[in-house]
Amino acid sequence: MILGADVGGTFTDLVLVDGDSITTAKVPTTEVQSDGIAAGAETIAAGTPIDLFIHGTTVATNTLLEGKGARTALITDKGFEDVIEIARQDRPSLYDSYHDRPEPLVSRVDRIGVDQALVPDLAGEVEAVAVAFVNGHEEPDRERAVLAGLREGGFRGPVSLSSVVAPEFREFERTSTTVLNAYLTPSSAHYLALLDATLVTSGLVGHMSVMRSSGGLISASDAATLPASILLSGPAGGVIATASFAGAHGHCRVVSFDMGGTSTDVCRIDEGVFDISYQRTIGGYECRLPSAGIHTVGAGGGSIAWIDAGGSLRVGPQSAGAEPGPACYGKGGSEATVSDANVVLGRIAPDANLGGSVSVDLSLAVAAVEPLAETLGLSVEETAVGIVAIAEDVMVGAIRKVSIEEGTDPRGAYLYAFGGAGGLHATSLARTLGMAGVVIPPHGGVFSALGLLLAPPRSDVAQSVFVTGTDLTPIETVARTLKAAASKALSNAGHDVDRTELVVDVRYLGQSHEIGVPFALGDSSHDVAARFHAAHGRRNGFTRFGDPVEIVTVRCTALGTPSLVIGDLPETPVRGEAPLATRTVWGRTGHTEAVVVNRNDLGAGAVITGPTIVEEDQATTFVGERETGVVAPDGSIEVTW
Repeated sequence: MILGADVGGTFTDLVLVDGDSITTAKVPTTEVQSDGIAAGAETIAAGTPIDLFIHGTTVATNTLLEGKGARTALITDKGFEDVIEIARQDRPSLYDSYHDRPEPLVSRVDRIGVDQALVPDLAGEVEAVAVAFVNGHEEPDRERAVLAGLREGGFRGPVSLSSVVAPEFREFERTSTTVLNAYLTPSSAHYLALLDATLVTSGLVGHMSVMRSSGGLISASDAATLPASILLSGPAGGVIATASFAGAHGHCRVVSFDMGGTSTDVCRIDEGVFDISYQRTIGGYECRLPSAGIHTVGAGGGSIAWIDAGGSLRVGPQSAGAEPGPACYGKGGSEATVSDANVVLGRIAPDANLGGSVSVDLSLAVAAVEPLAETLGLSVEETAVGIVAIAEDVMVGAIRKVSIEEGTDPRGAYLYAFGGAGGLHATSLARTLGMAGVVIPPHGGVFSALGLLLAPPRSDVAQSVFVTGTDLTPIETVARTLKAAASKALSNAGHDVDRTELVVDVRYLGQSHEIGVPFALGDSSHDVAARFHAAHGRRNGFTRFGDPVEIVTVRCTALGTPSLVIGDLPETPVRGEAPLATRTVWGRTGHTEAVVVNRNDLGAGAVITGPTIVEEDQATTFVGERETGVVAPDGSIEVTW
């Protein structure tokens, strides 16, 4: 029995696979995430012990965004105490003089500059320490000496070393990542220990793994010491699942579209491979650890609609979250959200029971939208149409971000839509961008949790090395060392190594940014340069074939065997044809009658002609006018027009 649990801002999604059956559940996210997970696990497993539990968590993300991390000290070289505050001197919003960078995670009084390897005294209130010397990636022994000194001096809190967390050049990014990791460690370690006690020690679960931001699994104990690696834990599950289903459907170019209650996450996947970013800004803080190339916008089902000072209707990024949630949930929310708009428009049933635990009330949704409608001088339905249109425009921008702005054309690609609200908006977005079609996979409402079960164990290591010219001997030496280190880390975690992958970061000599390209032992400098020229052309629109190139970092990933592959997933039984119902649905051109069907009644080969609403326990799909959906053998609905 394998259980995946993905904690979102509004709902916690669970998927249990037990041999020939698959069971899903959706429960409200609790303030202490482990409470909701434990309750959901006990319900879905019905008291039967679970062999493996795989977790996609937002605990590290929430800690960072809410500013509730540990009081952290930074030990660095004397004169470099302010590196994390000086940063790169980039403006986060070039033309907005009121938009500032967030405050550093370490206050000035807790930044300690030292000569050589002297170990300073720490204030009693310090809960965690980050050690990041300017050349820490080349002088790990110096950082280890500080760690030893701290322990000898009686400090028992977590200590993060830059030579372990992010052993790469660029002192600001390395220091920022190390500080970020230290800041998150106490709360993340406490949460994972609590979850371990609740699930593993109690006997409900045999073993627990956590999803990394890079789309692979890490042990709970390793995640507790490297929480910066799980900042995008949950969204990565949906990317893994999309890549698996796209391969099964023979779709080479796809974009994953995960619309939940709080936000929307999109990621481009080409030939089954999604982009891995080695530098991200999360909550305004630089993180130099690998993560899936996901772009997130504040447009979810719980995104709040509001009117700005100029009298224009806006949507998000503020969200009603899980408590109180959208007004239609009847849990105390009063502000109109995207979900309320969909209820008003008839896309969501006026008496729906979302996830089997949240009842919808049409009158509350109407009451929430009415004040906006009165201010705008529109009807409630027209205002709801506007709310949906604005939210969809934000989501279109997100898809453009991971496609057009990265040098690829979304036309001809498929949009894989999931999350509780993904199917309601997918075809509108895809048609706006000229995409080939939309795929609504089975179990779309809990798809990211399903992706956790398809993820392989993963270990990532890197080392900076500067090489120009044709002799790649230093690169091969480092690559062999990293392959051994990544493989050993995976083996120590109890996993067999299925394969290793090498990437080198390359740039034109003198550039300040680089691009990662695949590398294999035995490759020539010509091979590396050719791949880099091609990648640079795709990303930036030009190449400089005559300029020398420089390899600056070698990266290695070791991958194990996932617990499940897509072929292992059991089929969902079809109940058979049921009587069709209809419901009035509002859109930009007025209202029309839409057919309403239950997804469990649709077998392979069934044809859906829009306008049709397809309902299931955890999600709803809207197939619009002049759109046709066909149910594939695996239960996916492929919509074209």
